[in-house]
Amino acid sequence: MKTITRIEKEAIRDLTFSKREVLSSPDLRKQREAALHRSQTLGNLLQTKVYLTFESADGTAYQVHTTVWAVGADFVVLKEGIYLPVSAILEVD
Repeated sequence: MKTITRIEKEAIRDLTFSKREVLSSPDLRKQREAALHRSQTLGNLLQTKVYLTFESADGTAYQVHTTVWAVGADFVVLKEGIYLPVSAILEVD
């Protein structure tokens, strides 16, 4: 398992992301989508934060503790209008 760097959500704006999908299995991508929609519901109804683990273009793994406001086909929207590509997200806790 690679080292995961904790990051503040505001610092996500400074990262670059590749178009590459970080999850190889269609089942894992389905699970990620379900977890993201669940985290959106928790964020909107209860302001509950989740941990998003994701990978930047250079392969560095990061984790952010944040509220998910919206989930789209290609991006999730965090507080303050910060976007994170769905294809970069490794895990939702």
